[in-house]
Amino acid sequence: MAKFDLKINGKTQSLDVDPTTPLLWVLRDHLNLVGTKYGCGIAQCGACTVHHGDTAVRSCQLTIAAVEKDITTIEGLSENGDHPVQKAWLDEDVYQCGYCQAGQIMNASAFLKSNPNPSDAEIETAMNGNICRCGTYTRIKKAIKNAAAAENA
Repeated sequence: MAKFDLKINGKTQSLDVDPTTPLLWVLRDHLNLVGTKYGCGIAQCGACTVHHGDTAVRSCQLTIAAVEKDITTIEGLSENGDHPVQKAWLDEDVYQCGYCQAGQIMNASAFLKSNPNPSDAEIETAMNGNICRCGTYTRIKKAIKNAAAAENA
């Protein structure tokens, strides 16, 4: 066990955990931040996506010892669920089962920070690693375009 002081969703958290523990399990099991989902465990589906600084990362493969920047989860993206991507998700009725959506939103919001006016092809490339078992990809792309327009307005 080792002691870690991390800034998660703007708050400093002190944790005593095994350094090899994936961030996903620290978030879910130690901090009760269960919006970040376990999907595949091998960084292939994107359900566990969080922000490490401004970069979208798969928390199932990032060990707690490797965390070097502030972490933002879906719970910390906005206080009232009013981030432009979250609002666009609701406006486009993207959710079906909803399991992958936190990871989708976290990936999309990080992507829009680096590319505020993306083309359809750029959106498809950026979101390619986030799997939606319900197949809402058309609505996801439309929501991202709408969020980009709202942020640029």
